[in-house]
Formats: sequence, C-alpha cells, structure tokens
Amino acid sequence: MITSAEIREKFLAYFETKGHTRVASSSLNQTDDPTLLFPNAGMNQFKNCFLGTEKRDYTRAATSQKCMRISGKHNDFENVGVTARHHTFFEMLGNFSFGDYFKKEAIQFAWEFITKVIGIPEERIWITIFRDDDEAHNLWVSETGMSPEKIVRLGEKDNFWAMGDTGPCGPCSELHYVTLDDPSKATRKGLEQDDGSFIEIWNLVFMQFNRLADGTLEPLPKPSVDTGMGLERITAVVNALRATYETDLLRGVIRKCEELSGFTYDGTSYAVRDLRSDLNYARDVAMRVIADHSRAIAFLIADGIHPSSDGRGYVLRRILRRAVRHGRVLNFPKPFLRETTGVIIDLLGKVYPELQEHRATIVNVADAEEVRFYETLDSGLALLQKEVESLSPSTTIFPGKIAFQLYDTYGFPIDLTEDALKAYGLKVDSEEYQQCLEDQRRRSRDERKAKNISFQSISIDGPNTEFIGYTQLQSEGTLAQVFCEDSNWKALGEGSEVQLVFSRTPFYGESGGQVGDCGTATLPLNGSSLIITIDDTQKTPTGHFLHFGKILSGEIDRDCLGKTFQLAVDANKRNSTAIHHSATHLVHSALRTILGDHVKQAGSRVDDHSLRFDYSHFEPLTKEQLREVEQYVNHEIRNNYEVTIREMSLDEAKGKGAMALFGEKYGDRVRVVEIGPHSLELCGGTHVHRSGDLGFLTIASEGGISAGVRRIECFSGEPAERELYRIQSELERSAIALKSEPRNISQKIEKLLERQKELERELQTARTKLAQASSATLLDRAQMTPHGVRVIAEELPNIDSDGLKALVDSLRVGMGSGVVALGSTVEDKAIIVAGVTSDLTPKLHAGNIIKEAVKETGGKGGGRPDFAQAGGLTQAQLSSTLKRIIELVP
Repeated sequence: MITSAEIREKFLAYFETKGHTRVASSSLNQTDDPTLLFPNAGMNQFKNCFLGTEKRDYTRAATSQKCMRISGKHNDFENVGVTARHHTFFEMLGNFSFGDYFKKEAIQFAWEFITKVIGIPEERIWITIFRDDDEAHNLWVSETGMSPEKIVRLGEKDNFWAMGDTGPCGPCSELHYVTLDDPSKATRKGLEQDDGSFIEIWNLVFMQFNRLADGTLEPLPKPSVDTGMGLERITAVVNALRATYETDLLRGVIRKCEELSGFTYDGTSYAVRDLRSDLNYARDVAMRVIADHSRAIAFLIADGIHPSSDGRGYVLRRILRRAVRHGRVLNFPKPFLRETTGVIIDLLGKVYPELQEHRATIVNVADAEEVRFYETLDSGLALLQKEVESLSPSTTIFPGKIAFQLYDTYGFPIDLTEDALKAYGLKVDSEEYQQCLEDQRRRSRDERKAKNISFQSISIDGPNTEFIGYTQLQSEGTLAQVFCEDSNWKALGEGSEVQLVFSRTPFYGESGGQVGDCGTATLPLNGSSLIITIDDTQKTPTGHFLHFGKILSGEIDRDCLGKTFQLAVDANKRNSTAIHHSATHLVHSALRTILGDHVKQAGSRVDDHSLRFDYSHFEPLTKEQLREVEQYVNHEIRNNYEVTIREMSLDEAKGKGAMALFGEKYGDRVRVVEIGPHSLELCGGTHVHRSGDLGFLTIASEGGISAGVRRIECFSGEPAERELYRIQSELERSAIALKSEPRNISQKIEKLLERQKELERELQTARTKLAQASSATLLDRAQMTPHGVRVIAEELPNIDSDGLKALVDSLRVGMGSGVVALGSTVEDKAIIVAGVTSDLTPKLHAGNIIKEAVKETGGKGGGRPDFAQAGGLTQAQLSSTLKRIIELVP
C-alpha cells in the first residue's frame, strides 16, 4: 500500500526535478483575497501571479494546498459522510506555470507522473478536453500515445475554466480513472453521462485567454497552467480503495471511533437510505462524518480560527456541532473531539507543523465548544426525537416550526437539523420554516400583531364561516364572536383593537400565499354607526375567518353579538391582489417552460403591491433568462386568455396535470385555476377574469434564499406602472444631471468613468513623478543604524501601492545597500511598502520586519526577504509603524 504521505512527497519531489519550486500551503485563514471565505483550490495563493500583478522569483511551482469547500458554489457539506468521496477539508496537489511552460509540458508531466511515478496502468486512463481544443487533442495523442477513442470532447460547463466574468480563462483537460474491473468495458457514453464507471483524478487548466466585458477572448501574451488533483482521491485510486475514507488519511480516526464506541465500521455501502431500519449504516455515516470533521476542525483551529457566530468562526461551529451530533449516534459517553483531533495531529503534524505547534489550542478549543453545545444538544435532540416518533410512518416531511424551534431555542443550525433527519428519511418543511423566520421578524417589527391574541390558540364556537368572497365583495354577516386582549371585556370604544368572527363573509382569509382582505364592518345604530376598519383577515385551522380590526367610531358591546353587520372588502386592494395572484401563476409557468420541469413552487406571498415567488432551482437566472420570463408572461397577458376556475376531484385535477402548492393540504374536492394553454394549478385564491386584466408585468429582483431555492419578486397592474414611472423619473433626473438624453445615459456614464480613470492615472503618475523627483532628498535623509545599515522610513502623501513599489525599487538602486520603507494614505487606506537590497537579504527579511512592525497596530503584512508590504492601518498608525521598522533594523 502506498501511503498518502508517500504520494504527496512523490508529487512534490517529481515536480522539483522538473524545475518547480516547492511552495508551502497558504493558510485556511485567508486574509489577502476578500472574495474567498476559504481557499478552495491550489491556485488561490497564486491568483495575482496569474493576473500579472505579482512577480515571484520562480515561474514554476508545486504545492499541496489546504482547502475547504463548505460555502458558496463549491459546497460539499451535505454530502460529507454520505458519499464515498466528499469532504469539507481536503488537500489539493497542484503544479503551476506562470507564463513558463504550457500545454505540451503540462500533458507530458501529468502522464509521466500518473503512469510512471505512481504506476497507474495506462489502459485505465481516459481524457476529456474542451470541445474546440484541437491542440490539446493532438498533444494527448502525440505525447502520450493516447488513443483518440479515449479522448472525449465536452462543453464549456465541464471543460472550460474562468476566474470570473472577465479576466484569465481557458480550456481544461481532465484525466479520468476507469473504476470497472475490466477497463476495456469503459465507454465514451459512460464518461459523458458520468455513470460512475469513471473518477476524475486530475484537472489541467490552460489559461490562454483574457475574456473582455463583451465576451471577446483575447490570447494572453504569456499563457499559464493551473492543475489540481485531490490527494485523498488519488490515494484511494492508487491503492484500489472504494472510498477516500479507507485511506490512511482518515482510517485512523475511524479506528478511534470504533475504539471509543465499541462498534465496528463496515464501510461497504454509501447509498442514502432510511437509517431507521439500518443502524449499522447510520453508524458508518457517523464515523465518516467525525473523521472528516475532526480533520477540518484541527486545521481550522491551527490556522487561528475559533468558533463564533459569524464568518469563518461560524463555519467551524457548524462543523463541530455536526460532528458532536453524530457522536451521539455512536453513544460516545463523554466529549470525544480531543481524542479524534489528536489522531489527526499525530498523523499530519510532521507535514503540517502548525498542528503540533498548536496541539493544546486545538484540543482545548474543540473540547470547550463541544461541552458548551452538550448543554443544549440533549434537549434539542429529545425534542427532535419526540416529534419524529409522533409522525406517521409514511410521512417524509418534518414540521418546519419544530426545525425553527431547534434553531431559535437550542442553537441548531438548519443544516444540522436537516442532517439529523436524513437518518429517518425526512426533510424539513422548508416553507413552514421560512414562514416561522418571517413571522419572527414580523412580530419584532409590528407591535400591534405582537399584542394580538394568536388566532391559532383562540377557541371559536359555532359553525365554520361561510366564505362568499369569490363572487361578492359586499354582504351581510352576523357577528358570532369578539376577541380582544381583555377576556372580560364588556364594552370597547374607539381605537380598540378587536378580532371578529362572522357567520358569513366576503373577506378572503390569508392562505396559499395570498394575504387576507382589508375593508370595513359597519353596524347601523340609532342616529350613528359602529364602524370597524378591517386590516387583516386570517383563516383558522378550524375553518373560521378571523377579522382583525380597529374601532373607527361607535362602541361595541355584548349586545352587538348576533346582529347583522354590513361587510365591505376594499375592492381596489382585492383587485390588485388578484392581479398579482394570477401573475404568480404565469410566472410559475414561465419558469418551468424556460428553466425546466425541475422548477417547483417552494412558497409565495401575494398582496396588492407585488408578488414574491420562491421556487426550486440550482443557480441564479441570467439577465437573458429574466428577460425571457418577463417576455413570456407579457405575451400571455397580451393574449388575453380567459381565466377558467373549476371544482373537481383531486384525482381528476392531478390527471389533468394541475400543479399543487408545496406543503398545502387538499381535500377530495379541489379548485383548479387555468390561464391559457400552459398554466393549470390547484388554487384557492382570488383571480382576475382574463389574463389581459394584468396589464403587464415587470421583474423587480431575483436571488437565492437557501440551498436550491430562489426567489423572484415582480410587479403587475398599476404597481408595475408605478415602478416603471419611478425608473423613468430616475432616468430623467440622471439625464438632467449628466446633461444627456435618457437613451444615451449608459454611453455618457461609460465615457465619464473612462475619463475618471484617465484622470486618476494621470494624477497618480504626477504624484509618483513628484515623489521620485524627491528621491535625492529621501536618500539624504537616510538614517544609519548602530550596525551601519542605512534605513529610509518616510511617510509620503497620496501615493498608491504601485507608485510606492516603483519608488522603493528606485531608492534601493540609489542606496546600493540598505532598507527602504515608504508609507502613504490613499482614500483613508494606509499602506506601507518595504524593500531590502540584495546584499542584506541573507540577514534581513523584509517580510518578517513588516510582520513584526504591524503586530501592535493590528495591521496585516508580510512578504519576501527582498520585498514586503502592509495594510489594514489607519493614517494615525502609519508614522508609529514606520518608526517601529527603524527600530527593528539592527
């Protein structure tokens, strides 16, 4: 068996023989790239090298990079422990070329390492390339002897890499390993469809283009190479192991779990199933989770990250709490993370000395957080278990309100609850969970609703309310019950808040995402009237409609019970709400037509101002897709289809293909709303008569609200007109300010921005020239240390980092021998750039000097022996830091 340590060392040593510099992994506690929460690839620490903004004293590098994938688009958290290969923390082996070699050498190196150094049989390797990369295709054939039949061309999604919407990008070549017992049975179709007969083991990215804002691809003057190969995966492949958890990287922790629990790890199955009937599999998953998470915990803490309520610290807390929860599956009798993280430290401490150096911190921080979570874990798990046991054996949905209680009271992140429920084949009612969150926010915002009696707990007597609001907006209704804060009320006057139940009502009670109606309830009296404004209507679980109101004039007493009130719905609000509800159906239809049948409704809110629609989808909509959705809906509006509403059996409705609302319960008879040929839904809400009544629709926003769930918000009818008028007014005001026509605003702004950039460049050039002109003065002001080292440490006005770098280089040449440190403040951001002449670098390290100088101020800094820089300083801290630099030079 080849160990992971041997493979790691073979990789780094091999590339050293090919002229590569072995570069240490960067920290998980990234500080130099605000776009990353954690490093997620080997190239992260070389980003500026690829962009051309940083030059190092090598053009070839090889690393084993510490990586985390638990947030953003690279998020493997849910699959960790369940599948054979997903991890939170992993090591990425990579070789890199910064404008040095390109495709030919990268392919030669990869092939030689895979087939000769670690001995993977050639017949087990297939290649995928970008569909248009003929150069790579020919090189794989000519340089390795690869059969063209084993080279598969794939599209941009799979085999084209980009750093962002603009910037460096290029095609990829991927090496895939055949997992079949007989590699000759592997097929192109199996690789194209990712049917499990292949494992991707190495990705070679050829950065050869620069993508411009208009999408144009410009060839880069110096193409580069970025490769990545997961150490866990290649270790499993070389040793013919089915899963990465069977490698020496994690097997030691699993053995520790067996020792602590008394259970034996099986490891033969990775299929997701109902763990209620398979405790052995549940224990396997728990051991894998603990193995993975213990490694992540150890490395995160070693790199200075501690549990907290936000940022990287919250990620650590989530990982730690998930591990602790799985410890309970194994019946661990006491805190165990100090034991399992200790295994990781013993295994990897030689390769990553920070683990040994911070051993005490790692085990103590993990232990303290584990013990703290135990204080609420037992109560939370007891609640979860009690609720699970109360559910029907056939159900697959766990109440969202209980998931919210676990979060709100016991500190369970929602993903921890979802993870725990996998053991029972259950999923959280996400709509109810989101609604609970929304209700909590609404209660905190709205004092009146916080004071109202919860209608869920009100005991209402008598028959259900008869709802007649589909066809009438005004009717008579007998007052059946009155509720208020004072259960012993006798009479309530003007300003009193009440909840009323009538025998019949035209008021729609909130349900199915549509808000409740507003309006008035009036009781004519001798010479006056009792008038109550209704500002909300709710439908209770018992079928009664509760009207939330405030007495506008008159007085209500016990004698009013049984009397007939005149009930009137606010017609304008009802009509606008109906417009938005019908628009919601058309938006749903548009999303399914444009994005695919995987789109399902996950929640909605419809009122007289707008519509909000939550739906299942895996990625943000592009501008083009949003435009398509708008155009689709507005086309359906212009067709002016009749809105047909019919009642039928639930089976008949399903047979017609009617869409059902997520989480909604339906009786045997259902109401089906049809709008044109493409929209057919079960719905109890109110709607327009024809699609043309919507006027038109405009999209206000689209974004994600949770994993796999997105939200789109739109205006229709008069609100859409008001939104367009608002936008038009903004454009007109902007046009006046820019002295332009509204239709030419974008071009005007582009010209102004370009001119601004030109002026900024000119200003910075002038400042740099002015500073350089004073270099003679700076040289004259150089100080001499007791050991005879010349030092220049000066603060200069308004020079950016590029200007400071140029001036430092100039002064180093002028000095011949010495240390230069220049600081400046631009837009309230203070920076320091320092340099050491080459003759002094054997004994003076610019990076170490800078790092030590900013310690007391809380700034961040570091660099190479000859060059370094610092930031995160205030202007007030600049001079004291420069003085400290002088003190640090012997």
